[in-house]
Amino acid sequence: MSSMESLEDLMQDELKDIYDAEKQLTKALPKLAKKATNEELRDALQTHLQETEGHVERLEQIFETLGMPVRGKRCEGMKHLIDEGNEMISDAEEDATRDAIMIASVQKTEHYEIASYGTLRTWANVLGKTEVASICEETLEEEKAADEKLTAIAESFVNQQSAEEGEGEEEEEGSSRARRSAPRGSSRQIAADRSGRAASRPRSR
Repeated sequence: MSSMESLEDLMQDELKDIYDAEKQLTKALPKLAKKATNEELRDALQTHLQETEGHVERLEQIFETLGMPVRGKRCEGMKHLIDEGNEMISDAEEDATRDAIMIASVQKTEHYEIASYGTLRTWANVLGKTEVASICEETLEEEKAADEKLTAIAESFVNQQSAEEGEGEEEEEGSSRARRSAPRGSSRQIAADRSGRAASRPRSR
């Protein structure tokens, strides 16, 4: 087996991996969209779901072009990213914090896909499969755009709202501690003041 044939084997293996990854996302994104409380985030997730369904179709087109059966292999990388994100999201109690975690989790999957499609495009070009490279390039640009959109949403208000929620909780906890400690401290201070005044008061003859 020559090195070029070996590279083609690698490309086919990567295609199966990203195909399964995209299929996993078509199931994960609708659930995330339902949990999103920010309307712009929810719209972005729904839009990317439609794009992801298109990515699946493009991969099926690549399989057909290469004479490969349309079949993926279990993408453990994407599975772990989705599972990790779901666990963190379930632990979030505040809406904006949950949205912020959701954005971070989806962006991790985007970066995984960007790396995969970038690799596939490069290998396809090396192998002279320009049609495959062109399809991967089209999907790659959409993945990058989706990532940039999520960054814009996070920077515009979601992260700020999450930070404000955290600060509000800290201030509330601080006020509660102050209220609990104030009576004891005030009583001791009052007692000390009274003792001082009693000691300094001249005795009557």
